[in-house]
Amino acid sequence: MATVEQCRVALADLTAKLAEVEPELRARHVPDRSVSCLVTDLDVTFSCRLDEHGVHDLAEGEPDEPADLRVTMRSDALLALASGDEDFLSAWLRGRVHVSASMRDLLRLRSLFGL
Repeated sequence: MATVEQCRVALADLTAKLAEVEPELRARHVPDRSVSCLVTDLDVTFSCRLDEHGVHDLAEGEPDEPADLRVTMRSDALLALASGDEDFLSAWLRGRVHVSASMRDLLRLRSLFGL
């Protein structure tokens, strides 16, 4: 089990990786949405805003309104995704990452992350 601080660093790493995606690809596949990430074994939620320019306002805590995209995972899965030891598709298929979103958003994520 990771610490909350390790999860913060992992999320910063994932945010940086998303910023490296071609702007044209991000513009086509990244919707303007609120996102929450529940780390179940630490019982902590991180929330942010996602749009074609990247991730904004990353903060610890529940969002004021229910998030458009909700991701749930354990801290070890978050660290594995951030380090590149596991890819998003594999983690999702194995049930290590759960995504709750509209069908349209899932299709967009699939295009961006290979889901």
